[in-house]
Amino acid sequence: MTASTASAGTEITGNPAGGGLPPALPARAADLVTQVRGTGTPFTARSPLTDEPTARVPSSGPDDIDAAFADAAEAQRTWAALPVARRAAVLLRLHDLVLDRQAEGLDLIQLESGKARRHAVEEVLDVAINARYYARTAAKLLRPRRRAGALPILTRTRELRFPVGVVGVVSPWNYPLSLAAAEVLPALVAGNAVVHRPDPATMLTALWVRDLALAAGLPPALWQVVAGAGAEVGPLLVARADMICFTGSTRVGREVAAQAARRLIPTSLELGGKNPLLVLDDVDLDRAVEAAIRACFASAGQLCVSIERIYVADRLHDEFLRRFVARTGTLRLGIGGDFDADLGSLASARQLDTVTAHVADAVTQGATLHTGGRHRPDVGPYVFEPTVLTGVTPGMRMYAEETFGPVVGVYRFSTDDEAVALANDTTYGLNASVLSGSGARGETVAARIDAGAVNVDDGYSAVWGSIDAPMGGWKDSGLGGRHGADGLLRFTRVKTVARQRGLDLAPPYHRPGDQTAAWARRMTLALRLLRRTGR
Repeated sequence: MTASTASAGTEITGNPAGGGLPPALPARAADLVTQVRGTGTPFTARSPLTDEPTARVPSSGPDDIDAAFADAAEAQRTWAALPVARRAAVLLRLHDLVLDRQAEGLDLIQLESGKARRHAVEEVLDVAINARYYARTAAKLLRPRRRAGALPILTRTRELRFPVGVVGVVSPWNYPLSLAAAEVLPALVAGNAVVHRPDPATMLTALWVRDLALAAGLPPALWQVVAGAGAEVGPLLVARADMICFTGSTRVGREVAAQAARRLIPTSLELGGKNPLLVLDDVDLDRAVEAAIRACFASAGQLCVSIERIYVADRLHDEFLRRFVARTGTLRLGIGGDFDADLGSLASARQLDTVTAHVADAVTQGATLHTGGRHRPDVGPYVFEPTVLTGVTPGMRMYAEETFGPVVGVYRFSTDDEAVALANDTTYGLNASVLSGSGARGETVAARIDAGAVNVDDGYSAVWGSIDAPMGGWKDSGLGGRHGADGLLRFTRVKTVARQRGLDLAPPYHRPGDQTAAWARRMTLALRLLRRTGR
């Protein structure tokens, strides 16, 4: 075991004792859980801030889920018949309500996920951005489109879009507001209904945004919420939905994809990642350190696109490491409801166990711990210090496995080619980052990285915030993606209607052979003319 300057500078801020819930939250929680379609034995959700109960949530059995799908399907037929502008108006009203009532939403996000308030704000803003974007673009994206026909003028071809029906959404605990709304809102504005299973640990946040959607005018039956363990409820959703959206681990994602494939229903999967950040040799070190801090430690590293591997050019490696370790040691830990903390808590005992095991395994096998590496129960039951290691090698768990916590390994490289090879040496391909003093060079390197999202001079926000562009994983990081036109059109079925006028596209039957030969010559001539005219 090798350690240096471990945790010496970490500051506690906010309310390290945990405090308790804001006075209005217990009553609000009891009201929100009445929205769940469940008649089974209730389960108790607990807050990672205090390990105290937050809500008793009724579980959903097969009969509850059958009823949810039946009601959703009936409501969907009426909803799909409405003009797109009527559906979009609900999203615009939701945009305003989320911003107006964000204080309560931030309290719930922190209560259930444990993250610092500064990171909870990202979720509120993301929901508002998604709501506004799809409200403004849905009509254009969904309208019938003229397409080039088989023969100009003579073939009139149109592309039509129809909702898939009832979409099953399984959303995770780490971004309980953002990752629920990113699936549900475009599905709804496309004319679908949704049966939604949020993670049991973060039910209240999902129910809160649904409650706001109802206040914005959404018919209640269109967004059904069911509850229970993923292994029990998830397969019931996949067995009934017309499409399934899942965000979670690659292992479970494979199971979801296999079950969906047996039914031949479309899937959209955002799965795991082991995301790299490249620090090229022409970068400004102060900017690089700040970008790396945010990229690695936002939401205590419990972010699908969080950086877990940093590769630094040889010339800058030692100085970057010195500054990065020093800056990491100044980060403030806290679980209060203010904006003072830089990092909050891990979300559960299970997550704490995984993070602790990854760090211990690496150090035991010879990695160097530069800062962090400790559980901090004095701050909160699942708080873990931001941690930086070097000397992480193949065979150590954190070298290739997703840690999903505030832990990062720092490595060195000699050339850009080597950096790209190291970045791509993973089964995942979700997110990456390139830091360079030259935008052109950074973009050139970024284009060579095998990931669905690559940020230049930023950790993850540049791509995540570019809502007009698609974002999805490569390799073991998923199928499909959210955002942009693709993020809406994935919730539709496409139909092509083509009308032929004048010249037949096939020769008539029961005609003499010379007439068929003449038709073939005419069609050949037509194709040559199209080629010459650039069509």
